[in-house]
Amino acid sequence: MNVFLTAEWKHLINLTYEVEPSLLEEYLPKGIEVDTALNGKAHVSLVAFDFLNTRVKGISIPFHVNFPEINLRFYVRYKGQVGVVFIREFVPKYCIALVANRIYNEPYLATSMTSSLQITNDEVTSHHQFKYKGQIFDIQTTGTNSLFTPEETTTENYFKEHTWGFGTAHSGKTKCYKVEHPVWRIYPFKNFELRIEFGKLYGKKWEFLGHTQPTYKVFAEGSAVKVFGALTLTEFDKLYSQSV
Repeated sequence: MNVFLTAEWKHLINLTYEVEPSLLEEYLPKGIEVDTALNGKAHVSLVAFDFLNTRVKGISIPFHVNFPEINLRFYVRYKGQVGVVFIREFVPKYCIALVANRIYNEPYLATSMTSSLQITNDEVTSHHQFKYKGQIFDIQTTGTNSLFTPEETTTENYFKEHTWGFGTAHSGKTKCYKVEHPVWRIYPFKNFELRIEFGKLYGKKWEFLGHTQPTYKVFAEGSAVKVFGALTLTEFDKLYSQSV
């Protein structure tokens, strides 16, 4: 596999909600199953982070190197491999959203966004703000400035460590891509403030998340990442069969 993109994904906020698996069926690529291995539940995560030092096929594109992203994703499984599928991804760069939509059929939207980070000896606070259809939304999270690596069996590790992303190509076929990064350390989670209208951002069926507390919360340090080019499931099967 060839590396398509390199970057740093930093200061990742993950707020995860338990949902009914039936809510996710319309987003499922063919051949992929909703992952319910954790407590028999399906899960949706609101994730906010910073893309830094971004390069596409080794090329740094001016004005598209550093930017925030906010996405809504859920967790899936294919032949024992766990991955994610995206419901919506917001970025502040129109060209990124255009290319992602037209070439890769990824559910990106471009909108006005900002992010900031405050670090003291005691705390780390991440703040994301974005505007959509004339309304301003906010995500602010604070963690204790004392990084540690959670055990592999913890829920924190489960929601931050996924190797595969799955989606549907314009042809209707399922595609997948591999993401590589070292295991992320996390900040002990302290609190968060969320000003989001899920129904307005993601559709009426998601309105209930605005009245629900996330079941799991993770604030990860992040790291450099590599994203490899997309594979068909046939190519994935060949690659996976060689690795076992």
